Amino acid sequence: MLKSTPSDQVIAELARFFARDGYVRLQNPKRLAREGWRRYKKGYEVRLTAQSDLELDRIRDLLCHAGFKPGRPFVKERHYCQPVYGRAEVDRFLTLVTKRE
Repeated sequence: MLKSTPSDQVIAELARFFARDGYVRLQNPKRLAREGWRRYKKGYEVRLTAQSDLELDRIRDLLCHAGFKPGRPFVKERHYCQPVYGRAEVDRFLTLVTKRE
């Protein structure tokens, strides 16, 4: 499925949230080979963090406008975490937010 390019404003806001305290989790291929898919469930993921529920809503809106399907948010160490799952989605997200530099 081909996704349209989001507006520069959407990309800039996502890049700001990511630069502030977002991070990427990558799958460990050695561990996957050693433990197998049934035991090692970790995959590719971008996490953006929000400091309030209003900020979380804004992040989710931005992700939807950019054509991403946000995962279920969760709380971690007094912050809201908004994940985006999948290798293709991680690659696309990084391409969008790093092309602005």
